[in-house]
Amino acid sequence: MLQKHFGLKIVVVMLSTILIFPVTQVKAAYRFANFRGRPPIHQFGGASDHPSGLTPAQTKAAYNLPTNGGRGTIALIGAYDDAAIEKDLNIFSKQFKLPACTSKNGCFEKHIMSKTKHDADWALETSLDVEWAHAIAPEARILLVEAKTPSGINLLKAVDYARARPDVVAISMSWGGAEFPDEANLDNHFKDSNGRITFFASSGDNGTGVSWPAASPNVVAVGGTHLNFSKNGKLSSETAWAGSGGGVSAYEPEPLYQMNYSVTKANGHRAVPDVSYDADPRSGFPVYRSSGKSKKNWYTVGGTSAGAPQWAAIKALGLAADNDRFYFDKASGKDGYYFRDIRNGTNGDCGYFCHARRHYDYVTGLGSPLTVNF
Repeated sequence: MLQKHFGLKIVVVMLSTILIFPVTQVKAAYRFANFRGRPPIHQFGGASDHPSGLTPAQTKAAYNLPTNGGRGTIALIGAYDDAAIEKDLNIFSKQFKLPACTSKNGCFEKHIMSKTKHDADWALETSLDVEWAHAIAPEARILLVEAKTPSGINLLKAVDYARARPDVVAISMSWGGAEFPDEANLDNHFKDSNGRITFFASSGDNGTGVSWPAASPNVVAVGGTHLNFSKNGKLSSETAWAGSGGGVSAYEPEPLYQMNYSVTKANGHRAVPDVSYDADPRSGFPVYRSSGKSKKNWYTVGGTSAGAPQWAAIKALGLAADNDRFYFDKASGKDGYYFRDIRNGTNGDCGYFCHARRHYDYVTGLGSPLTVNF
């Protein structure tokens, strides 16, 4: 099965006193050396010989995004090698009448950090990241960086390669795992020297709970929603997705942008997520991935891993998306220009921390995008 989950859910029972606090305050029992990233991706239904799910045009209409555009390079960090990705991207682009994105025309580049093997689960994640980053920002360049393995050390080596590139404007990390005590020591991996790059990470697909690297204050954590459409195909509402990761970090301090916004119940800790995007596989995205001799190479997928690369593409469209601007814009009197406030839905049974609500919440953050200009 392709359904990947991460995060911790811990139930504490005390006979004399009942204490209620967010599950993410419970500390992990391992260190960074044991970290292995997992792609939070979910397949809806089986493979097909034709695409199903939201088209790029429908997605852009839902989030008020431009048809074309994109500047700079979007870096996508994955693991293992997907030898067929450029060919698959070409098929995807032709299907949805997108500009060709190839190594020959300079739009696509793949960098393998070290000789590595193929992995089917990561290959589907790679296809989702590459194809949908290109779909949202078709004029931006795509840099796929493939780590040797999904160990924390190897994934950060791939991140470091991307952030050293002067052409990169956004880095997407569609993977994560449970928090660990030494994570704050790694925050500098999600910063560049001149502040041109915004880092995005999936918040997780196991409901309430915080994952890393989304927990880093230097990362935009992307939560999940479900898009509802009317019979005529128009968006009718957007609600919180039950799988969306979120909560209060056990190890990261509250960043200044959240202090200034006055996030409720954060109590000096990093709140997750920051923003949201469609993640429910029931309102998922068509992805093309070659699989041997089979003619059924289209998959419909979801997960918060879909939001990270598409938010990275939004950064390439407007060159303005980052947490400082997000929280400032949300606190302004024009917050409805920037975000769709998600006010309905839940991701667990933990009271306040598990319910979408007005303004900021621990399921969908500040909400979903309605512009590229923050």
